[in-house]
Amino acid sequence: MHFSIPETEVRSDENGSTYVAYNIHVNGVLHCRVRYSQLLGLHEQIKKEYGNNVVPAFPPKKIFTLTPAEVDQRREQLEKYMQAVRQDPILGSSEVFNSFLRKAQQETQQIPTEEVQLEIYLSNGQKVKVNILTSDQTEDVLEAVASKLDLPDELVGYFSLFLVQERGDGGCTYVRKLQEFELPYVSITSLHSPDYRIVLRKSYWDTAYDSDVMDDRVGLNLLYAQTVSDIERGWILVNKEQHRQLKSLQEKGSKKEFIRLAQTLKYYGYIKFDPCITDFPEKGCHVIVGAGNNELNFHVKLPSEQMKEGSFKVTRMRCWRVTSSQVPVANGTANPSSSSKCDVKLELAFEYLMSKDRLQWVTITSPQAIMMSICLQSMVDELMVKKSGGSIKKMQKKRLNGTFQRSDSQQAVKSPPLLDSPDPSCEQVVKLSTKLSSVSLRGLSSSNSASDISGNDFHGNYAFEGIGDDDL
Repeated sequence: MHFSIPETEVRSDENGSTYVAYNIHVNGVLHCRVRYSQLLGLHEQIKKEYGNNVVPAFPPKKIFTLTPAEVDQRREQLEKYMQAVRQDPILGSSEVFNSFLRKAQQETQQIPTEEVQLEIYLSNGQKVKVNILTSDQTEDVLEAVASKLDLPDELVGYFSLFLVQERGDGGCTYVRKLQEFELPYVSITSLHSPDYRIVLRKSYWDTAYDSDVMDDRVGLNLLYAQTVSDIERGWILVNKEQHRQLKSLQEKGSKKEFIRLAQTLKYYGYIKFDPCITDFPEKGCHVIVGAGNNELNFHVKLPSEQMKEGSFKVTRMRCWRVTSSQVPVANGTANPSSSSKCDVKLELAFEYLMSKDRLQWVTITSPQAIMMSICLQSMVDELMVKKSGGSIKKMQKKRLNGTFQRSDSQQAVKSPPLLDSPDPSCEQVVKLSTKLSSVSLRGLSSSNSASDISGNDFHGNYAFEGIGDDDL
């Protein structure tokens, strides 16, 4: 998640005294509004809980009233502080940090704690109404939905809640996975738009886990509904013969067989993102990105109008980062006080070894860059757990307890701190696996059928130390 403090406000408290408020944005959208003293209090709590050695530097107090320039300097320092805390694997998942953000979010939106009914959508559009408190965090709401659906406790960790925006063309945009530091009711209410909804969707990538879910009646129905929905929206590619087989199984009510057949289809289990821009293989290319099967898949439209497809395996990425910048609005002036996503340019860049000795940065410019980064991180987390002989249930438990960490030998694939610029002098990978794999861009016809993929490949060999293909 991308934390920023793009602007400040001068506000008045209940006594009429004025103070400077720092607006904390998450993914370019206002999350909460806090005072310096509140953040200082958070800092003191973190120091008390974890010690001085792990806490990032905090901007010092000032005796005299700050000038506008000093306020802006403090804003930048507080922004770096929040980013550093969030990126720390211990501090960023701590209850001290997350409870602070939840409380601040509720106070900012001025929503009192009370019982409410919240609508959660399934993949097929069906609504599940749950009775919760406005102060219930994401985990609480997820458990309430699972209870309403009679989903067993041991399967709750296989699913997550996602914020989704419905589009006018009937499609939808996955904005983000709801996080532990937010209150779902407050998050959805503060958007003030009927276009947004909270959707329940599976949150794992390895199709082997489907068997666990399908052993339960409710889990089977949820997975079946999601699979049908993904096929209908075109996220999963189906040719005529496969469509006939799926329809026959659907008519028979053979849900497990339906899912097993779907598992063999191209892009099963992927999340597709809205059209965006990439610099690969050329600058300014339009691309549709999909995340799944431990990779980012590209459908690229070149300036020559030629269509190409390629995949970048997460096990072959050296690192990745998300950057953001303010962009001019329609009238030609920058508007840093706006919380609209349209005013924030987000980019996901990852370093990839295209050949045995050639690393290259690939950049995607998209409002969903952070969602893409979250997908990459969850793929890595899942691979790490699988490699160590763990299970998805243990992984979910570690995440909730804030103890998910990697050993030094598992640092090959990582997400570095946000807002770092790609470093061209970055140390090259020295040790390479002896088993090499390839990434290719394949020529595509205008048809969406999986059988229409043809040759004229671009190839680059690569395998990365740590969790290369020979380790999985």
